[in-house]
Amino acid sequence: MARRPSSVKQKLGRDALERVAEQFRAFSEATRLAILQELKEGRRSVNELVEAVGSSQANVSKQLRTLYDARLVSKTKEGTQVFYEVSDPVIFPLCDLVCGKLNRERSEARTAVVYEI
Repeated sequence: MARRPSSVKQKLGRDALERVAEQFRAFSEATRLAILQELKEGRRSVNELVEAVGSSQANVSKQLRTLYDARLVSKTKEGTQVFYEVSDPVIFPLCDLVCGKLNRERSEARTAVVYEI
């Protein structure tokens, strides 16, 4: 009788864990989350994001660079404007998990705030 291969996943090595941590760091700033929330609705220019997020152009550009470096957003240049969009929508189920956790905690505390990105 042949042995079935084990379905147990291997633990990640230090290098892989560092790459995972780097991805999570990209979500660790409120302005970045606000940008992702805006991009959930579709492609936006930097100017549109500055207006929607209510932050300075320099800060939005800095946060977009972090998201771009983490490969969470992509960019295209059209004339003098740069447009950003989410490059991998898998980020939204991750955000939904975190928001769901916060909503459960709020529900248990009987607070009416609902989180959603």
